[in-house]
Amino acid sequence: MKKKTLILGASTNPDRYAYLAAQRLTQHGHPIVNVGIKSGEVAGVPIEPAEKLHSDIDTITLYIGAQNQPAYYKYILNTHPKRIIFNPGTENPELEAKAKEKGIETLEACTLVMLSTGQY
Repeated sequence: MKKKTLILGASTNPDRYAYLAAQRLTQHGHPIVNVGIKSGEVAGVPIEPAEKLHSDIDTITLYIGAQNQPAYYKYILNTHPKRIIFNPGTENPELEAKAKEKGIETLEACTLVMLSTGQY
């Protein structure tokens, strides 16, 4: 099953995990939405600012640290994803609690590992 995934913290830098996640998600056939603060394109998909709400997102995978997440709480929660993946370094008990209140599954996991082990 293909899971439309919003990558929050998308980057055009090939050394960043968000960049690798975009590449691997598309290689596995999952459609992506790249959201970040810099313009550009990753895996053939433009990076957009966190303005437009997407109503068909299965998963938000986070690549921004907990200290920068509060500015995105409303955007994340109003997107109503089925789940949020907190990649290593993005763990945030406050956002996890807010998401769970809205019925959103939260995982402290690594998108890249999940993809490589077939757990995505």
